[in-house]
Amino acid sequence: MKKTTILRKRYIPFETVDISGDELISRSDDLIVTRWKPIKSRSDISGGISYTFLKEGYKVSKFLGPSGEFKYWYCDIINVDYDEKLDKYVLTDLLVDVKIMPDGSVMVLDVDEVAEAMEKGLITKEEACTALRTLAKVLEMAYNGNFPPSVCLE
Repeated sequence: MKKTTILRKRYIPFETVDISGDELISRSDDLIVTRWKPIKSRSDISGGISYTFLKEGYKVSKFLGPSGEFKYWYCDIINVDYDEKLDKYVLTDLLVDVKIMPDGSVMVLDVDEVAEAMEKGLITKEEACTALRTLAKVLEMAYNGNFPPSVCLE
């Protein structure tokens, strides 16, 4: 059986990274769960678990500190492309992110990168609108106390 390929594509900086080496914990039509180590070694993070909501357009990652302790939740707003024939996912980072700390404080990150990407023609108007609409949904969940989704807490 061919191994599933998962690529992380970014616009800023422009790169595509093969993250297929992450441990695939589970996969369905709606959700991919992986365990990972940082791509570049970090003293503050030992790794984490990511929950990619394929139809919702976001990935929720539980970041763990050096001793495996919970540090924070990080939500990437993404676009998902899947090639069934190749069993290949391309997770395109739509730039804007949300970080939620253990105390419940919410930080929206990299909105300026959406503007920069639009100005430079790196993303389409449709991608920017998708990113902002998905951001609104994630923030609504966070402000209503419904973040992360319950599956991330199991």
